[in-house]
Amino acid sequence: MRDQFPFAVARVTRRWRKLLDERLKDLGVTQARWTTMVYLQQGGEGLTQRELASLMAIENPTLVRLLDSLEQQNLIERRLCPNDRRARRLHLTDNGRAFMDDLAERAAKLREEMLDGIADDDIESAIKIFHKILENAEKQR
Repeated sequence: MRDQFPFAVARVTRRWRKLLDERLKDLGVTQARWTTMVYLQQGGEGLTQRELASLMAIENPTLVRLLDSLEQQNLIERRLCPNDRRARRLHLTDNGRAFMDDLAERAAKLREEMLDGIADDDIESAIKIFHKILENAEKQR
């Protein structure tokens, strides 16, 4: 079972993203773009590009392309940082907030479908296990 565990986690993750991507297709946003928006919202609006890149564990040039496309879709905006004129702070636009509300609703529906028949206690146990695995992974650095 231990040998199968990482592959099972990866399959569930890929399936979740694929299904959610299909449910968001009509909004015209790719998985990379909606994932970026989720990280921005979870990290707190007003993050710098560098902070968001670090949070997402991606290179800054990769993030810049994603942000350019999100800005063109009027989902985010870059604002000057009052403390550092070279930096830009990232914020959701009104359209971006509406998109995130829609994404949250669709994600909640998918989550309920995927977790159907699984007891809350089992979900809580799984989350505790994932936290312990992440804690162990951090020790490997």
